[in-house]
Amino acid sequence: MKAIVSGLAAVARRAPVIVIIVTLALTGVFGYFAGQVEIASGNEGFAPEGDEISASERIADKFGEDTAESAIQVIIRDLDGDVITVEGLKTAIETIAVMRASDVGAQISDRPDRPGAFHYLTGVEQAMQAQGIPLEAMTDEMVKQFYVASLDPANSAPEQVSFLTRLIAEDYDPATVSATSGMALAFTLPFPGADFDEQFQNQIDAEAAMAADLEAIDTSFEIRPFSFGLLLSGSDDFQQEIGTLFGLAFMVILIILLFVYWLKPGKEGSRWASIRRTLADMGLTLLTIVIAIFWMQGLGFLAAEAGIIDAFSAPTQIVPILLIGLGVDYAIHLTSRYREEVGQGESVDGAMTGAIRSVGIALALATITTVIGFLTNVFNPVPALKDFGILAAIGIVVSFLLMLTFVPSVRMLADRRAERLGRLPVASLQSHGERLLPNLMEKLAVLARHAAVPTIIVAIVLGGAGFYGFTQLETEFSVTDFLPDDSPYVETLDVLATNFGGGFGEQTQVLVEAAADQAINAEVHNALVVANQQLAELDDVATVDTPRGAFVIGSSPLALLGQMFAEGPATAPPAVLEAAQAVGLGQDLMVSAGADVTPLYMAMLDAVPEQAARVIYVEDGQINALLWDVTTTAGEEVEALRTGLDDAFAPINDLGAAAIDTSQNIITDEVINELTESQSSSLFLTIVVSGLVLVINFVIEARRWFLGVITIAPVALVVLWTYGLMFVTGIPFGPVTATLAALAIGIGVPFTIHIARRFTEDRKLMSDADDAMRSTMRHTGGALAGSAFTTMAGFGVLMTSSLVPFRQMGQVTVYAIGLALLAAVAVLPSMLALWDRYHRRRGDTQIGSEEPGTITST
Repeated sequence: MKAIVSGLAAVARRAPVIVIIVTLALTGVFGYFAGQVEIASGNEGFAPEGDEISASERIADKFGEDTAESAIQVIIRDLDGDVITVEGLKTAIETIAVMRASDVGAQISDRPDRPGAFHYLTGVEQAMQAQGIPLEAMTDEMVKQFYVASLDPANSAPEQVSFLTRLIAEDYDPATVSATSGMALAFTLPFPGADFDEQFQNQIDAEAAMAADLEAIDTSFEIRPFSFGLLLSGSDDFQQEIGTLFGLAFMVILIILLFVYWLKPGKEGSRWASIRRTLADMGLTLLTIVIAIFWMQGLGFLAAEAGIIDAFSAPTQIVPILLIGLGVDYAIHLTSRYREEVGQGESVDGAMTGAIRSVGIALALATITTVIGFLTNVFNPVPALKDFGILAAIGIVVSFLLMLTFVPSVRMLADRRAERLGRLPVASLQSHGERLLPNLMEKLAVLARHAAVPTIIVAIVLGGAGFYGFTQLETEFSVTDFLPDDSPYVETLDVLATNFGGGFGEQTQVLVEAAADQAINAEVHNALVVANQQLAELDDVATVDTPRGAFVIGSSPLALLGQMFAEGPATAPPAVLEAAQAVGLGQDLMVSAGADVTPLYMAMLDAVPEQAARVIYVEDGQINALLWDVTTTAGEEVEALRTGLDDAFAPINDLGAAAIDTSQNIITDEVINELTESQSSSLFLTIVVSGLVLVINFVIEARRWFLGVITIAPVALVVLWTYGLMFVTGIPFGPVTATLAALAIGIGVPFTIHIARRFTEDRKLMSDADDAMRSTMRHTGGALAGSAFTTMAGFGVLMTSSLVPFRQMGQVTVYAIGLALLAAVAVLPSMLALWDRYHRRRGDTQIGSEEPGTITST
């Protein structure tokens, strides 16, 4: 490690111009690649590898991505009035007309058993047309009369009655025949396109244009369109939000750096010279951070092209803000040590070489442990978090290299000239440590001297409380978390959940696959009939009531077969009827034991190929797979639905076939489960590996393995304290806060490394432990405080975000940084003081580095 740091110092000293040219050239190259980065939207990247996601992929392969229907729901409401009126009827009719006239209209899925688009007053419209009454002649009273009649099974098919009741808000009052909201509904097939991404983008564009047309309808009612395409159409807003947060963080850090870098005018310089120096150091720091971000983005693009990461997603957009915080930390320590060396009379080259060799080793250790912390996400089951860890590791390594090469090169070129001209502000630089933060940090050394044991006891007790909070944390995740709180589509989704039982937008699929080299047989068919009946009894499965009982809303082979025989055998397609008779098909859709059901399914494919291909898959002349695609209303509380589906289809698995349920919400539930299970393992792995690195380093460097344990111990407490604060302030565990262990260790370890190394250095040079601790706290503690406050301010900007995960990330990071500073300047010095006393009592005075009198860290 020393060789690497010394090599970087030599390169910066001997060839600063070449370093600068190469850096700028690489920045141009990586900047070009960074411009090619595309951000994945929605839940892409959040789905872990597992049966549910693989089933979803196989469904697309077997049944096609263009077979599944999606729903566009339009809420028509008047919170202070009634929508079962003439105006409500006019608005509903025009809503359907606008939808059909838009680009969405071509994709509306009209089927023999159901129109592709209808509304809550469709029964009224049908009665009005049947009686030849023009819309202009309708009255509110007539609308209400026709509506009540449309809900009477004597006048309408039971299926239609069941659908109509689901299209009216739950506040419907039968006594007054009134409701504040009703719904228009359209089922659509996916849009054409070369691939799924293009299809989805075409869908989003068409639905967004349709939504604008709907909102332009001339009515006093509120019209709120909703679809999952519309819900995810705000990716541009997301990117704008990221840009705004990044810019704001940059401005806040800029202001704080002015304070941290401010150089008090000395006898040889004017105030203007001090301002120039302050601005130069601040500008160089920020420029280097920007370059690091370009490099990270460019290398990340190349990593994505090479298949090392999956995609840039919402969590990965936090990495640039992370690099601002960590880059500032690196720069402040290097700049502070360089100023200290110059102030003590070193030449420019000597001061920079000494700063790099001392601070550089601490920064190298911090980089290694921080990278380890983030790379533990490689084992995270959620791809987006794995990508986050890899990109963060790339960015941290890049920041380290730039801070030890580019920054020294630029600074030495400028200061060499000032040194030759006698304009180097040595006296001003000498006074750098005599400022507010260094003085304040020095006063905290009193804890190590007079209250070391009580400080450690309090820290451990608080750690225990934090562990309790950790065990109580809830895990939450929703794709809507990454959408602004004030998004109209998020609000509409809440309305659907509150007033319409979740609406029609949620589809759950069950993929039934035959065993290898086998086909769906009679036993599996009959078990599926029983499973289908059990589906209708599940609370979260949408059904329609018919004279034959409740029927599941959705498509399946049995639903299609039932439709063919709905009005008796005479109306069934002849080939299907013949095949049904051959297998002994009963009214309950059961077949004779041992019958060959393949001809029956093949006959259905021949009779209605388009509908049947959506639910029946044939391979090598055998029925290989069947699909249930049903409407459900579980929302994100999907555990009960999963249990019910698993129980209903369990007999199919017992027969050797495989039935796997999947949906967006089921995959989300799996994300939550995987995150919950990975919390403890990720935390344990990160601390153990980082601690092992520190132990090895201190064994090699100082032959003091326990110093590595002491250095990592406060960081473990920081993680527990932060989890405790999350519990107290109601912040759940989620995809973004799941990076906490890596983040807290990534921030905490550099803090403790700087303190531990500087203390061993100062203790080697000073006979009195208190003097050594005060020196450590004044110089390194002051730099840590400046770094911590700057980083907290940068991450604190996230708390202004309209996106819930980013606000929570801002809070958690501020907690982690503040607590890491507290642990580094209060708990660790107490531990070091006890450790020093123990060794001194044993008569051991060689507790520093292997090179007595040599400065080895900041």
